[in-house]
Amino acid sequence: MIQLKSPREIEVMAAGGRILADTVAYLREQVAPGMTTLELDRLAEEFIRSHDGAIPAFKGLYGFPGSVCTSINEEIVHGIPSAKRKLAEGDIISIDVGVGYQGFFTDSATTVPVGEIDETSRRLLAVTEQALEAGIAAATVENHIGDIGAAIQKVVEDAGFSVVRDLVGHGIGTEFHEEPQVPNYGKPKRLMRLTPGLTIAIEPMVNVGSPKTRQLSDRWTIVTVDGARSAHFEHTVAITEEGPRVLTRPQR
Repeated sequence: MIQLKSPREIEVMAAGGRILADTVAYLREQVAPGMTTLELDRLAEEFIRSHDGAIPAFKGLYGFPGSVCTSINEEIVHGIPSAKRKLAEGDIISIDVGVGYQGFFTDSATTVPVGEIDETSRRLLAVTEQALEAGIAAATVENHIGDIGAAIQKVVEDAGFSVVRDLVGHGIGTEFHEEPQVPNYGKPKRLMRLTPGLTIAIEPMVNVGSPKTRQLSDRWTIVTVDGARSAHFEHTVAITEEGPRVLTRPQR
């Protein structure tokens, strides 16, 4: 069932989104060669809990053990933080994190270079972030869910990369995952019409090679089938009459 949010509820989500935006910005600054993904997870939990009333949304969600998903190189999403996973120069790492605040959730992700990275990886990060912005720009009341996916798909495929189709964005609010699903591909004017009060997580996942995926034996981590690198960027967005409102964008 679609759950539209009132203006007051969107303001609560925006308050949680500001905490989440600050968390993501803080974690981006901490990424360095030699640190473990478990260290990153601990920093995230400490930072989130330092804000009164805020909790790490991923901790225990469907049994997930960490406060963040840390996915390196060919790992697309849901990488489990571990003391055994050390970041190395040239890696890229997707940091996916959520915040619970006053009964509502927000969700955001970024992919960060570890030191100096190769040109293909730099392009991958830039294109994925551009695709997210294109998807957000399409999230207007005259459009449909399909317009978001079509905008993302065009940016990605025009750049010669592929859109992951097995995983999608989602509604978000009092539950972390709500209806509707928000694919990162599609055709304009298809699927649900975008309505004021709808809050969604738009999250393109983009691969250098094949769009196909597989799950590792840990039953969480999703990787590319061909071992090519993947990037992931995400924001929580409210649909309003005035246009898309990004609830998890850093305040400037």
